[in-house]
Amino acid sequence: MKQQLMMLLLGTASVFCSCSPGVEQHDKNELRAPAYPLVTIDPYTSAWSFTDKLYDGSVRHWTGKEFPLIGVAKVDGQTYRFLGTEELELRPLVKTSEQGSWIGKYTTQQPADGWQNAGFEDAAWKEGEGAFGTKENEPTAKTQWGEEYIWVRRTADIQEDLTGKSIYLEYSHDDDVTIYINGIKVVDTGNACNKNVLLKLSDEVVASLKPGDNLIAAYCHNRVGNGLLDFGLLVELEDNRYFFQTAEQTSVEVQPTQTYYEFTCGPVDLKLKFTAPLLPTDLDLISMPVNYISYEVSSNDGQKHQVELYFEASPQWALDLPHQESIADSFTDGNLLFLRTGSRNQEILKKKGDNVRIDWGHFYLAAEKENTISAIGDGKLLRKSFVENKLEAPATNGYDKLALVHSLGETKKADGYLLIGYDDIYSIQYFEENLRPYWNRTGDETIVTQFHKAEKEHKTLMESCAAFDRKMMEEATAAGGRKYAELCALAYRQAMAAHKLVQAPNGDLLFLSKENFSNGSIGTVDITYPSSPMFLYYNPELAKGLLNHIFYYSESGKWTKPFAAHDVGTYPLANGQTYGGDMPIEESGNMLVVTAAIAAVEGNANYALKHWKTLTTWTDYLVEHGLDPDTQLCTDDFAGHFAHNANLSIKAILGIASYGYLAEQLGKKDVAEKYTQKAREMANEWVSMADDGDHYRLTFDKPGTWSQKYNLVWDKLMKLQIFPEKVAETEIAYYLTKQNKYGLPLDNRETYTKLDWIMWTATLAKDKATFERFIEPVYLFVNETPHRVPMSDWVFTDSPNQRGFQARSVVGGYFIKMLEDKLTK
Repeated sequence: MKQQLMMLLLGTASVFCSCSPGVEQHDKNELRAPAYPLVTIDPYTSAWSFTDKLYDGSVRHWTGKEFPLIGVAKVDGQTYRFLGTEELELRPLVKTSEQGSWIGKYTTQQPADGWQNAGFEDAAWKEGEGAFGTKENEPTAKTQWGEEYIWVRRTADIQEDLTGKSIYLEYSHDDDVTIYINGIKVVDTGNACNKNVLLKLSDEVVASLKPGDNLIAAYCHNRVGNGLLDFGLLVELEDNRYFFQTAEQTSVEVQPTQTYYEFTCGPVDLKLKFTAPLLPTDLDLISMPVNYISYEVSSNDGQKHQVELYFEASPQWALDLPHQESIADSFTDGNLLFLRTGSRNQEILKKKGDNVRIDWGHFYLAAEKENTISAIGDGKLLRKSFVENKLEAPATNGYDKLALVHSLGETKKADGYLLIGYDDIYSIQYFEENLRPYWNRTGDETIVTQFHKAEKEHKTLMESCAAFDRKMMEEATAAGGRKYAELCALAYRQAMAAHKLVQAPNGDLLFLSKENFSNGSIGTVDITYPSSPMFLYYNPELAKGLLNHIFYYSESGKWTKPFAAHDVGTYPLANGQTYGGDMPIEESGNMLVVTAAIAAVEGNANYALKHWKTLTTWTDYLVEHGLDPDTQLCTDDFAGHFAHNANLSIKAILGIASYGYLAEQLGKKDVAEKYTQKAREMANEWVSMADDGDHYRLTFDKPGTWSQKYNLVWDKLMKLQIFPEKVAETEIAYYLTKQNKYGLPLDNRETYTKLDWIMWTATLAKDKATFERFIEPVYLFVNETPHRVPMSDWVFTDSPNQRGFQARSVVGGYFIKMLEDKLTK
């Protein structure tokens, strides 16, 4: 099977590769990633480097929480740290809501001047427990705050002398926040939202923190949707690091399934490669809970050198919060040595939410046991013992680190690899039934057998991944240019790892997204819609897996409204919609369009036929309500409710046209003619209603407005011929006059944009050169943004700043240009 897979992925491309990292022949990608993908299995086991140099920061979960993973090369007795950092050890001084409970005085009415100062009279303010926020979507919020503004004053009783100590402010906010400590302004974010930001305080601010009462005061502006405000102080503990000397990183690049690093460690060069074998035609591989860290060392002075490699992982990989208690052990099975860690309290599927990590199941490191030794214990003592040519450490009573040392001996050249993975036992709760991961859907697999399969197939999968990467880059470059291809390479693993693959009790494939740093919903339809091009391009079975749960929700009678649901819960609990409002036109149009796109890719409408009654109900809703939408949310819900949305109207019209297209495929000629004609009539009305001279309006009732009409792209891709060609031509010409340095704004109201929608809008262009004019600013943003997080899709266009969201699956929408080539050629 794997040999056939490799031949399929190779196509006509020639690839020269070996199992050693860094030697595959491919054109190097030059894009500086905001964050580099390292281990990408699912929304919980998703680890990234947020720094240019792999050793300049801790490995992190996509949320920003530390997933400590350290790599050190010892060459002739000298140590060179090449991966991660010895984590900054911080003790809560003034606890955030995640570390304990805290009380603050607050008001949602504009206070008098001086509210941030110690002597201010706040007796009339209310008292509440932090954090403050929208409790329905923010699990850390203890006091409901859904109004537009809030001012909070928190008295912190500090009973220690902080002279000479390093103090950090940790804060989370949605949206704009300003924070004062003892009257000194320390944070002023402007229009932004972030979680668990760590800011080292200046000497001036630390000097103001005296034994006794201190004041932390904060103001937050909730512009739309969710609100959150949380903050606290931490003090750095004594520095007991051992790996001060680093390797010299000489190269880094991201390919679709692999991230490559190269280092110099004194007289030895080291090549390191992180591989996630997410080959899209093999569902077992997509679900496989194991990634690879491959390495190759080679002498750069012609001499042999004694080389050992040290890898250390923290139990934080298996914990939601750092203070949770863990247990760890080791064992051997066959030729593999395993290290394992997990939370002491295995509460399977007991947590849901956005900024939440898994704390059930177990994290594993494994390696061939020959020439490998291991130990579990206190991190500082493990590092000290490695430096001193032994590996041992006592247990730490609930927070043991895992360490492996692989001896490569005295050598000029050697290579090997490490296996890293996670067993979540049960992945998703689906309408009250706990589902195993797809790789163990029948309950006859174990994590150990998965590791052995990964070990056995290592060489073949390295070759297959290299072939897939090269072929993707060739196809993406041909479709949209090299910069477009490099953006797709960075998007691929991000989009894949934002989903979990399981099998429903009825046998349906479920490919469930997590709405990362948006609201944590599971299986969100308006996340499915923008991400769908990548899955339509590579494997329509995955595209069906994005829809099956929504069809089931309606067809089971659990969802009774005449339009599609928004979601089926909050990740990982898929027990029914938890989003606070409906998006009737948005979600119904999304479901219809993606279903029709599946038919276009497959060449038949068999999938649609299974759900014909439901599709008919949704289409009729769009016919009645879609032309001039009333006050509704659309997928860009951060912009708030508004009526007469011209782009949403396009979605409704093309949803109806998609139904007509499906009916035609199924031989339902009368139905096809009726609904296709209705869509064309509505499109003609749309042109008249939206016409604003040299462009088309944001809303029908407001002249002088404009917006990206990204939904129009499906008329082109599927050759529906619903809208006159002049609509796209007029809009593209107008958009070129509205671009800012970092991209095309979403509409005239704000300077922010959605990068995925720019890709869709650009695909409306008639030629590749014009398409690339829209891609250049996007590439510039990604390459220059100082916000070091897995790609954001909601960003500003007049500055290289993130507005919100990160690590979301919607970057799968970048593949729309490749999908165009597939559907139109």
